[in-house]
Amino acid sequence: MPQSPSHPTPATALPLAEKASLTSGAGDFITQESAAASAPAVTMSDGPHGLRLPKESGDGGQLDLHSAAPATCFPPAVALGSSWNPQLAEQVAGAIAAEATAHGVRVVLGPGINIKRSPLCGRNFEYFSEDPLVSSELGGAMVRGLQDAGVGAALKHYAANNQETDRMRVSADIDERPLREIYLRAFERVVRRDRPWSVMASYNGVNGVPASENTRLLTGILRGEWGFDGIVMSDWGAVRDRVAALRAGLDLQMPGTGGRTDLEVVAAVESGALDEAVLDLAVERLVRFAQRTTQPVGSSTIDVDGHHRLAGRAADQCVVLLKNDSALLPLDPAAGSVAVIGELARTPRFQGAGSSQVTPTRLDTPLDSLRELATGADVRFAAGYALPGAEAPATDAELAQDAVELAESSETVVLFLGLPPQDESEGFDRDHINLPAAQTELLERVLTVNPRVVVVLSNGGVVHTAPWQERVPALVEGWLLGQAGGGALARVLFGAVNPSGKLAETVPLRLEDSPSHPSFPGEEGRSRYGEGVFVGYRGYDARRSEVAFPFGHGLSYTTFGYDGLRLDEADGVFRIGLTVTNTGSLAGREIVQIYSGGPADSRVLRPVRELRGFVSVFLEAGESREVVVEVARHDLAYFSEREDGWKVEGGRYRFEAGASSRDIRGCVEVHVEGDPSKIRLTGRNTLAEWLEHPVGGPLLGELFARARTEASREGQGALADPVMRRFLAGVPLDVICEFPQSPVPPSSLGELADAVEARMADGLERRGA
Repeated sequence: MPQSPSHPTPATALPLAEKASLTSGAGDFITQESAAASAPAVTMSDGPHGLRLPKESGDGGQLDLHSAAPATCFPPAVALGSSWNPQLAEQVAGAIAAEATAHGVRVVLGPGINIKRSPLCGRNFEYFSEDPLVSSELGGAMVRGLQDAGVGAALKHYAANNQETDRMRVSADIDERPLREIYLRAFERVVRRDRPWSVMASYNGVNGVPASENTRLLTGILRGEWGFDGIVMSDWGAVRDRVAALRAGLDLQMPGTGGRTDLEVVAAVESGALDEAVLDLAVERLVRFAQRTTQPVGSSTIDVDGHHRLAGRAADQCVVLLKNDSALLPLDPAAGSVAVIGELARTPRFQGAGSSQVTPTRLDTPLDSLRELATGADVRFAAGYALPGAEAPATDAELAQDAVELAESSETVVLFLGLPPQDESEGFDRDHINLPAAQTELLERVLTVNPRVVVVLSNGGVVHTAPWQERVPALVEGWLLGQAGGGALARVLFGAVNPSGKLAETVPLRLEDSPSHPSFPGEEGRSRYGEGVFVGYRGYDARRSEVAFPFGHGLSYTTFGYDGLRLDEADGVFRIGLTVTNTGSLAGREIVQIYSGGPADSRVLRPVRELRGFVSVFLEAGESREVVVEVARHDLAYFSEREDGWKVEGGRYRFEAGASSRDIRGCVEVHVEGDPSKIRLTGRNTLAEWLEHPVGGPLLGELFARARTEASREGQGALADPVMRRFLAGVPLDVICEFPQSPVPPSSLGELADAVEARMADGLERRGA
């Protein structure tokens, strides 16, 4: 860290070359320092679920994904999202911050809160959900956990980074409404509420403009609308035009370019192509950012054992029990014979591939953990299949045959299936969502000799479970659970932990059912988001598509009842309350989900239901507890492109309490007053828009009433006829004005528009008074 001068030089007074140098990295994961401005160099680290630390003996470069020093590998976002537990995510982030502080890391490059638009996205394991609320609640908790401990978060990837195919060039072409309601919504919530110190601009373009050069995204929306006061950095290698990026609001290019692009900035300022005030503003933000990161909180030592235990407790809450016919689970650890089949039980996948890879401090395997927890049960193992790239002691056929023979001689089979890293990773998207054929063939053979089969999945993105899920009595979604995930799976299988995870994304019956499937991943450099706001469960519900397992689904070894659903409203907040009772014989955790829908006569297409809130409640057997979820009135708004802003429609809204998006336990309705219209009527507005307007409609209605009266005397009046009005509903009023016998002559159209403006202004004054 540079020695701080007694009177730091203002950023704007630094030499031009030094100012330019501060806006790019000094290396792969470190920023430039400025002793004169008291701005220390800031060290960053990859790894939203743990640190990717360069070894002292290695170069630690951005392409070196395998020679990292040990750090705790916590459950990745795909698993942590299924916990639906922001408090847990905050604890995990706090532990990551403690390790960062001990290693001199000041900024962790995460969390990632992009939406899982398609199950094919190769980086889905690094994101929380297909829903922006879940993404913002879990992502925001991680921001708080990091920054409360003095380590900066880099919220990423802003914005609409929803595929890996052609990720550095593709344009995500999105209409304004889905952009705001789905793809920017989580970022908006986290930025406004949790104040991340930095935001990372994504590789892709948005509507034809690269994110790192997108003035509207980086300056207009992020800073102008949301009040962001941190820095915007690029994703690594994303910047194509350094000067254009600075002008758009990108403060920091990463990694450094050895000074090459610094010279471009200097030349642009000297030629007048770049206003030096733009550079000064970026430098001022970077200096504040660097000074923010010099105050670490907490100890510089790492509680390796404690962090491993936390990783295990986190993984416990991430396991999702998808199916449990005839209560096959939990297994008895004290009796019976258990065949553990599948190489993934011995050689687990516990994290995704790519820049987020962590070298774990230790690794619990499911097989070892099951053996440790078994107090009398006979746990035996057969690999069943080999993982790609690994040396196998036998042929595939021999491995499968040994597994089938073990299954036949055992009371119960626990079969581990999943995806190898070659099938899903940062950098490429999947072509399908199938499990490897060798694994599903093994499953079919095992089922023919033993129907008591528990399938445990290990995967970073959803996989096909149909049609074999119908023949399997128990199915556990194990995701990628981090370094302590093996112990968590064993605890769930043997009943030491009651599973409580819920799906944060839908598992489709067919890939083709995915709402984004026709346009994913696009063509010729453009990906058209043609499904609009109907992403994930919103799309499946709109089309009434059957799914394998719905959003929010997850079973328990106990059962829960929902009673007494009620709703109160005060000061623009709806309070939805109900009583949850544990109606089973075991203690357990339930996640109560609150959805909204409506109004039925909405002027825009709206999803059947949208998640508005959730709450986690732990109950002993027989215990009841009242829970309350608050939903702000403005959360019911849709984004109106015509009015260029959020709008709450008036009408009856439905609030539902559910155990999943398709397990609705209760419903209440409430009338909500709508927002006043922001539309400024002109002759270019259609007849329908005039008639629907709260001020323009009555005024035009008065003219129609007079026209009907005069027409009845003269035996005319086609334009006053209701059928004709419907026929002309989509015609601009200035066109109708030219029709013979129009109730609005062309000469009075301007006066009519002025009258609407005057009445609207009077109404606003009255409300203000």
